[in-house]
Formats: sequence, C-alpha cells, structure tokens
Amino acid sequence: MSDDQCQYHVYLLSLSHPLTSLTDLPSFEGTWARLSQVAVKGAQYNSHECQPHLKCLEGTRIDLLKYIHELLDDPEKNQLIWLHGMAGVGKSAIAFTVAEKMRAGTFFFLQKHTKHCTTGYFFATLVYQLANNFLNIQKDVNRVICDNPALLDPDAPLCDQMEALFLQPLW
Repeated sequence: MSDDQCQYHVYLLSLSHPLTSLTDLPSFEGTWARLSQVAVKGAQYNSHECQPHLKCLEGTRIDLLKYIHELLDDPEKNQLIWLHGMAGVGKSAIAFTVAEKMRAGTFFFLQKHTKHCTTGYFFATLVYQLANNFLNIQKDVNRVICDNPALLDPDAPLCDQMEALFLQPLW
C-alpha cells in the first residue's frame, strides 16, 4: 500500500498534574528499564526518526489549534484527541504543533520502521512518554507492570494493554 493510500492516525494526550517523588517505589528501576526497552522512542514527536518536524505555518489552523488546546486544558472535557484522514491533509503538522506546546504523548506510525507499524507497542510507548513527563502516574504504571509484566509483550491483547497500562494509571 502506498503512502497516499494509507490512512494515518495521530493521537494526542495531555495531563495537567503536579510532579511527585518516586522514592517509595522499590521496584521502580527494573520496571522502568523493561518499559523503556519496549517503548518505541522514535515514534514520539521530537524523535530524530520523525524529522523533519512538520509544523503548522504561523497564522494557519488557528481555530483548530485553539479548539484542541481548549480540550486538552480542560479536565472536564475528553483529553484524548484522534486526528484522522488521508495522507497529506496536515494531521502530523497539527500534532507536532500541539505536542511542542504541550507535553503530549504521541505515537507516529511510520512505515519505514517495523516497531512504528506494530500496534503492540502503542500503549507502552504512550504511557512511557506520559510517565516521563508526569511523575505522579509513574507509581501506578510501576504497580501495573509489576502485577502483570506480560502487558509489555507486544503480542498481548491491545484491550488489556489499553486498560491496564494506559487507562488505569491515568484515572
């Protein structure tokens, strides 16, 4: 399938919580090392694999960017935004622009890298980024992985990964 036939999806997520300490997590180092090995670091917005970073040109998409920022800033609204559409319509530019301003979890599916095309790495990568930026969820992520290390297997059911790695720590 060629790039112009593919439909690309970009997900943005942002949290607004204060950072806390991890000193009370005895197994944090081992768990974090396992999560770090599974996370696809090249799939995040500021990776060298996602170069060049496409951004919205100054003064463009103002209303859409304002709408997205309002959603991400308001804890009463849905904070998961799914940009979808055909290649070339600007999803990546919008996502890069938003991700630069906010500490958003991003996963860019790139055909030229195997792990970027494997959905089994999606939730581990997002939670790794978010836990790096928001220390207050690291404790919950650590506990979930310690309770069920099989969640880090890319072949684990996506619904289990989403529920345990992503939704539970964020709640």
